[in-house]
Amino acid sequence: MTTKAIQDYYPDHLAHCYGCGRLNPHGHQLKSYWDGDETVAVFTPRPYHIAIPGFVYGGLLASLVDCHATGTAAAAAYRAEGRTMDTEPPLRFLTASLHVDYLKPTPLGVPLTLRGRVREIKGRKVVVAVTLLAEGEVCVRGEVVAVQVPETYLQALEAGASGGRASSTEDNES
Repeated sequence: MTTKAIQDYYPDHLAHCYGCGRLNPHGHQLKSYWDGDETVAVFTPRPYHIAIPGFVYGGLLASLVDCHATGTAAAAAYRAEGRTMDTEPPLRFLTASLHVDYLKPTPLGVPLTLRGRVREIKGRKVVVAVTLLAEGEVCVRGEVVAVQVPETYLQALEAGASGGRASSTEDNES
């Protein structure tokens, strides 16, 4: 049986991210999982993720580091609270800071492995270090400062997603 990915626990109204949203058919749909005290994700770039022939575009690599880290931050926050990821209220994190070091060119067309490790949890802030490997070689190192989205904002998003705000003339006439 396969373990459910961290991003698969995101409620529908929070699952549209281009990098990791399961409800974004055009996105990367990155899936991260716990592996002991680290998180791991695997992503295989497509031919159109090219920078120069044979190598991955750096913006994609930064996006993967970003989404893996914010997923790791959410999962770590649930762990720190002693909660499972399917409990309410949802915990969702956004990037406050993204630092990426490109250590060597990343080959195109091979699976990339991302490994995340929580460096710090302090209040609503989680700092996550991410390593991206291709064929066992470290190509990218990143660090993300992720900040928890306030519950009131998440509630407003949920209300909007469920029709809680007028979005058409028909809604305004009722």
